[in-house]
Amino acid sequence: MNSPHIGPRNRLLAVLPAVDFDLLQPSLELIDLEARQILEMPGTPITHAHFVESGLISVVGTSEPDHRIEVGMVGQEGMIGLGAVLGDDQAINEALVQSSGAAWRVTVAALHKAMGASPMLTTTLLRYAHVFFAQASHTALANGRGKLDERLARWLLMWHDRLRDDNLVITHEFLALLLGVRRQGVTVALHDLEGRGLIRSTRSLVRILDRLGLQQAANGFYGAPEAEYDRAIGLVSRRPA
Repeated sequence: MNSPHIGPRNRLLAVLPAVDFDLLQPSLELIDLEARQILEMPGTPITHAHFVESGLISVVGTSEPDHRIEVGMVGQEGMIGLGAVLGDDQAINEALVQSSGAAWRVTVAALHKAMGASPMLTTTLLRYAHVFFAQASHTALANGRGKLDERLARWLLMWHDRLRDDNLVITHEFLALLLGVRRQGVTVALHDLEGRGLIRSTRSLVRILDRLGLQQAANGFYGAPEAEYDRAIGLVSRRPA
């Protein structure tokens, strides 16, 4: 068995056997991600894929006149540019950097060339598309059936998974945009979680105090997509080369 490549922190790249990673590596460019930077816009061509090394990217669904809500979240477990993986050349959502960091950027042409030469790379990226859709479907479930404090608890856990930092610098206004609610509703939900001793919140900082308590507060809306990621991407790392 060819062991997974060890190098980038991005889990999709790290799980690849060295022979498959070597097909892609010459085309990878490490770039900085700046907060509020937009990597994709709906209806525009996808020119590059981005494998996140650090930081956090929000995938935001948009429609006229100004309806916006986060439909997915990507950290070092994933990538931006799934449309290109699936054979399309246009973005359908906005990809907005939520927390600054870095990413490995590759042109779509170079990615397609590497996928054509590596069934393992193609399988890995298609499996990631599967688990991202699982995340998006559970986001829809939480948005439609969850109370705001449950949705906020889920969101904080997902953020904590990806940044691995107990402190989140974010304003109530930006949280309101991501959750698709009014700012006042976010403030009330934060105070509720704070009153239960799960977080500490100020105007632009949320600190995680009790992760297990947050999981209980999420009331079943957190966990299934995370388990599916470990199952699907774990299968790739265990597959013989």
